[in-house]
Amino acid sequence: MTLPIETSSSSLRSESACRGGALGPAARGHLPARAGVGLKPQHFQDILDSPGELGFFEVHAENYMGAGGPMHHWLTRIRECHPLSVHGVGLSIGGQEPLDAAHLARLRILLARYEPEAFSEHLAWSTHAGAYLADLLPLAYDGRSLRRVCEHIDEVQMALGRRMLLENPATYVEFADSTMSEADFITEVVRRTGCGLLLDVNNAYVSAVNHGCDAAAFLAALPLEAVGEIHLAGFAVDRDAAGEPLLIDSHGSPVADAVWTLYEEVLQRIGPVATLIERDHDVPDFATLAAEAGRAEALLCRMAASTAEVCA
Repeated sequence: MTLPIETSSSSLRSESACRGGALGPAARGHLPARAGVGLKPQHFQDILDSPGELGFFEVHAENYMGAGGPMHHWLTRIRECHPLSVHGVGLSIGGQEPLDAAHLARLRILLARYEPEAFSEHLAWSTHAGAYLADLLPLAYDGRSLRRVCEHIDEVQMALGRRMLLENPATYVEFADSTMSEADFITEVVRRTGCGLLLDVNNAYVSAVNHGCDAAAFLAALPLEAVGEIHLAGFAVDRDAAGEPLLIDSHGSPVADAVWTLYEEVLQRIGPVATLIERDHDVPDFATLAAEAGRAEALLCRMAASTAEVCA
């Protein structure tokens, strides 16, 4: 099922207050092909003091599901001149049980309030028997999981009236019952539902190392034409019970060089796409985070210039 992207006259917010730059302003209903960061309370004032320095901001939906309070006050002000992406962590798209109707209703209210250029969720599950598990857990890639995930995405897109982006997960185990690869599974989900792909390059690298796979080959096998946003983040290094390296998607350190290399290869395949630097632990000051986003911005600008030359 393919749904039109929801748009409205307020989707472009005070663009004159923000720097369009070489990559241009946000198109209605789309994130600009620029670099952004996750919105953190300690950075609120810094952001208002430097409008347009970054291309967009992303928030976790569940942090803004209350009706009021200071978080909404700041987000309303920042949204006035910045494109916005809303990233969900609680829908449990891969769960065996029906979606939480109350949670979905709160999400719909939130998206109607801020009209973000993008909404995304994870290919994972996080609820069972009415309990919420504070983690994003993996699922088997088989026909039954495929049908369930597609049904859930169809329900979400119908309820929200917009296309959602599905994020590829970072995984630490694989299921013996899986009958298809992760790339084939995601490709089929995108084909059946019309959803887009939030391509997390760090997740791809973490999973590839953990499972002894080729990260570049995995990325090439994904439906890259469906990518609507890219995530970059840092990982932590641990050891499994056998003493082998185990990477943890920690969001607590700068993006690793190996991930930057993969990211550049992705851009060469698909061109510039909105790119988020994720940092949820050991969050640095805004200037440091913006500088890391600047590295992504430079690659996006270089790719945009290269694409323009080819088109000319």
